[in-house]
Amino acid sequence: MRVASSISPLFALLILSAPVLAEPVPTGPPNAPSQTPAFEGQTHAPQLQETLELESKTIADGLEHPWGLAFLPGGDMLVTERAGRLRRITPQGEISEPISGLPRVDARGQGGLLDVSLGPDFDTERWVYLSYAEPRDSGENATAVARGRLTEDATRLTGVETIFRQQPAWDSTKHFGSRLVWGTDGTLWITVGERSLVEPRQLAQTLDNTIGKVVRINADGSIPDDNPFTQRNEARGEIWSYGHRNVQGATRHPDTGELWTIEHGPKGGDELNRPEPGRNYGWPVITYGEDYSGAAIGQGITHKEGMEQPVYYWDPVIAPGDMTFYTGALFDDWQNNILIASLNPGGIVRLTLEDGRVTGEARYLENLGRVRDVDQGPDGALWLLTDQSDGALIRVQPQK
Repeated sequence: MRVASSISPLFALLILSAPVLAEPVPTGPPNAPSQTPAFEGQTHAPQLQETLELESKTIADGLEHPWGLAFLPGGDMLVTERAGRLRRITPQGEISEPISGLPRVDARGQGGLLDVSLGPDFDTERWVYLSYAEPRDSGENATAVARGRLTEDATRLTGVETIFRQQPAWDSTKHFGSRLVWGTDGTLWITVGERSLVEPRQLAQTLDNTIGKVVRINADGSIPDDNPFTQRNEARGEIWSYGHRNVQGATRHPDTGELWTIEHGPKGGDELNRPEPGRNYGWPVITYGEDYSGAAIGQGITHKEGMEQPVYYWDPVIAPGDMTFYTGALFDDWQNNILIASLNPGGIVRLTLEDGRVTGEARYLENLGRVRDVDQGPDGALWLLTDQSDGALIRVQPQK
């Protein structure tokens, strides 16, 4: 005997068409469980549901803590090693001898040679831009940016000149920040850390220095007239935004041209931001993390009038490296998603966005360990750098 269904066809249709609400990405317990987000979706977005499998291939290894990656015309890559070496690597994995002519770096701790970027006019002028920890007097150091012209045979930088120096220098081996991003108008954003120690981190909240800031300069190091603080005598004209901790990832949105950044929190509180000119992003007054000792940072607050909230935050951390917006065709439905290099737990973090807010999160390839950089190659594949003493350049594509 057939039992009649008690569910109407209309109700059944509603059940079948209802959205599937996924749980967040599984993580360990939060570092600051008493803190709550300022708005829905600011953390622990639903885990993206998909069946895509990725395959990775090591193209080159034996690199000493590689940090930054830039694609040359033709497909070769410039890759930095924190020890102070810049190398050219072919897509087949051939590694050049170190390119000569680089500035001297302080490679202690988190310092050394960091990011690399080609100037917007590279095809004609061959300018290569490098960020690095620059040694100063009495053991102090600070983030600096230099540029030089790459010879046609890609063996040497010539005419090297320093176009930006973080002020003041500090006796610290941490938190140099150091990503380089070009604006659509040819200006250069530089992220600079707050040097980690309790005393210098307070300077992230004042404008007479470039500690804990995003700065914006012209390609020759001069200050753009439309920077937000050029008319304030007590402020540094290079400053774009302030109140940052240690921004080691930054990129430009492919459609809007806006700057997006990602920065390390302490224990918990890694932040995704969209820094706007003149805005204060709160560190160390507000944070969604806690100190490494387990104590509160400052008053332990997460919001304050006049300070910006992050677009998204992680607790526990992902320890972010660099980031990029994906614009290729190799990965279906990933267009304009954010891809983030993760140092801990490692691998890649992917975020989907809608109206400037995060709507979903997924994680991949955690078995690769500490991923420092993720970039989209000319072929639409992802190219990663692993931050290890025997670091590697890795190509990632969908599994065939």
